[in-house]
Amino acid sequence: MSEFVYDFEKPILELENQIAALKEKNYHYDMDIEQEVKSLDEKLVQLKKDIYSNLSPWNRVQLARHPQRPYTLDYVQLMVDDFTELHGDRNYGDDKAIVCGLGKFDQFKVIIVGQQKGKNTKENIKRNFGMPHPEGYRKAKRMFLLAEKFRKPVVCFIDTPGAFPGIGAEERGQAEAIATNLKIMSTLKVPIIIVVIGEGASGGALGIGVGDKILMLENSWYSVISPEGCAAILWGDRTKAQEIADSMRLTAKDLLKFGIIDKIIPEPIGGANTDYQTMSRSLKEAIVEDLQKLCEIPEKILVQKRIEKYCKMGFFTTVKK
Repeated sequence: MSEFVYDFEKPILELENQIAALKEKNYHYDMDIEQEVKSLDEKLVQLKKDIYSNLSPWNRVQLARHPQRPYTLDYVQLMVDDFTELHGDRNYGDDKAIVCGLGKFDQFKVIIVGQQKGKNTKENIKRNFGMPHPEGYRKAKRMFLLAEKFRKPVVCFIDTPGAFPGIGAEERGQAEAIATNLKIMSTLKVPIIIVVIGEGASGGALGIGVGDKILMLENSWYSVISPEGCAAILWGDRTKAQEIADSMRLTAKDLLKFGIIDKIIPEPIGGANTDYQTMSRSLKEAIVEDLQKLCEIPEKILVQKRIEKYCKMGFFTTVKK
């Protein structure tokens, strides 16, 4: 198990340590412990199944934030061939919180856009903790238009605690940049696949989140606001995030039920952070499967279906004057 352990994972760590101690004792004293170790290993497997199959919404939020969870560039490295990163919005700068480029999923040449966090403090400062500035969304917009120009599908990876809320970002038009992306993605004449790989918070996620197919990893979350933000607004107390997460309906299972997303990608037992290879294989299979289906749809019908998809997500009434 990882050195980083949440409270709900501590029983697993304790049993793993018990098994390790028993094996160490056997190494020094040459004891017959084969059956005992086998029994404890079986107990460990069952314990993991019991814990990870009964996670609360807050537990899934925690796993989505695991510091060793794979990020966009990890998946790109494991799933994408011939990746070439493209930089800058051709207006202000190059936002490192969003990475973009060209690559191949098997036979499909695609445009890739993804939010990127850092693995340590230095990287997180460079990536602004995965919180994009307006120039990041405008870089993404440039990629969307490039995809349409060359008739290439788009694959977006969502993993952000939200768009950066600083004064400079607002001065440079954060809301406008996100709104423009929503408009462009709604009618983009190429297939768009969205994958929520970790955190999907607020407009920061939605700014690259309009697509024909929306996939979520099993332990990711997607909501209009983070649990901490919701708790702060409703109760003025961010420490109540765990309590309110249970009622926010932000898990993949909830969103599939509501028709917000199209598919849940199972994670290895313990979360995506425990097995990058297995997680990447499962995700790539799902993406390629959807690419095969979407690329066969004529562009006019594709756009029409996308608009219909989002119109079904809410309730509204048209009033005639």
